[in-house]
Amino acid sequence: PTFRRILRNKSTEQFSGLPYIYSLLNCLICLWYGSPFISQRNLMLVTVNSLGATFQLCYIILFIMHTDKKNKMRMLVLLLVVFAVVGLIVAGSLQIPDKLTRWYFVGFLSCASLVSMFASPLFVINLVIRTKSVEFMPFYLSLSTFLLSGSFLLYGLFNSDAFVYTPNGIGTVLGIVQLSLYCYYHRSSIEEETKEPLIVSYV
Repeated sequence: PTFRRILRNKSTEQFSGLPYIYSLLNCLICLWYGSPFISQRNLMLVTVNSLGATFQLCYIILFIMHTDKKNKMRMLVLLLVVFAVVGLIVAGSLQIPDKLTRWYFVGFLSCASLVSMFASPLFVINLVIRTKSVEFMPFYLSLSTFLLSGSFLLYGLFNSDAFVYTPNGIGTVLGIVQLSLYCYYHRSSIEEETKEPLIVSYV
């Protein structure tokens, strides 16, 4: 729905591109963490994050196409930074001969990446509180963030993988905060609309 609106209006308005940048970085790092070079039996992580990276890249391209010149350059620079950071992580981790040390190294980076991705909506949360409007915090994005982090919280717990369940536990809490804010401000805006008189009396 967000990108349908962006394509229809040919403008990104006040929507932030940062969540998509963070999501792409997170997907690429988690994809590397789930690969056989780092950890074993993590096909689910590889599959999900491959699809996630593809979607995020498409979203970022669409965002760049429809944003203003200043944001366009900013997003392009951030995209290049993402690829450079991931390239350094891959090259650096392959220099570590011990598999357990390599696993810890990439695991901690994956954990940090997930936390930063789940923290990125805090910019939008700040906008929601300031404007008292949920217009620029899409409900389905907040819901999917909550469902995704909740699912991987359980996945990490069942697999005893602290690098998966710790950041996704934080993501679940932040998802609940986003959904709570959406419900509160969405209900407030509806209540304000219903308080408006249907006919204005000039007597």
